[in-house]
Amino acid sequence: MPYFSQEYLNFFMELAANNQKDWFDLNRSRYENHVKKPFSAFTQALIDELAGSYPMFKDLSAKDCMFRINRDIRFSKDKTPYKLMCSAVVSPEGKKSTAINGIYFELTPEHVRVYGGVYEIDKESLQELREGIAANLSEFKDLISHPEFVDFFGEIHGEKNKVLPSELKAVGLEQPLLFNKQFYFYATFPAELMLSNQLIQTLLRAYEIGRPIESFFNQFIHRN
Repeated sequence: MPYFSQEYLNFFMELAANNQKDWFDLNRSRYENHVKKPFSAFTQALIDELAGSYPMFKDLSAKDCMFRINRDIRFSKDKTPYKLMCSAVVSPEGKKSTAINGIYFELTPEHVRVYGGVYEIDKESLQELREGIAANLSEFKDLISHPEFVDFFGEIHGEKNKVLPSELKAVGLEQPLLFNKQFYFYATFPAELMLSNQLIQTLLRAYEIGRPIESFFNQFIHRN
């Protein structure tokens, strides 16, 4: 049985045209019943499925992983108060995660999108990761060119530096991804996937396909 109904999509489509607190307050019960509760139930089900194979997820709960619908408008020119989607990151640290070791997903009226890899990373960890890639170029190339990864995710994305540290410049000519400041990947599916029985299996498959690259990345990133 699907976790979501058409009402999930309808809520966000209407919110897009009425993104203000008064409208949200009038429709709060719709949000609670057709958006927040189903999204929480789905997120918990995904956690439980992953924990069955990977104990590092067993202590997580949905609330550890779900992001608020409220936008942070303090420094934004866009003052609309609400996001037009629900999103969560299922990783051992939940929302506290910096380098993803799991999956991030967002469910919007336009699409289902699932991400993996490294999105936020400090300068020291970035240097460690680049050095790890540079020392294992062949393994890295094999991972990002694996047919299953390419078919599902395509390629590695991320903002880039214009200049590399001097000790990595020569290797950067051989592997341009060393210029990246981020190393993430994602796949996009039609919103209708939310209304099917295949949503949870699709996200589980995304985790399994992305896991070898994430394991490769995380062996070089040392966190306190």
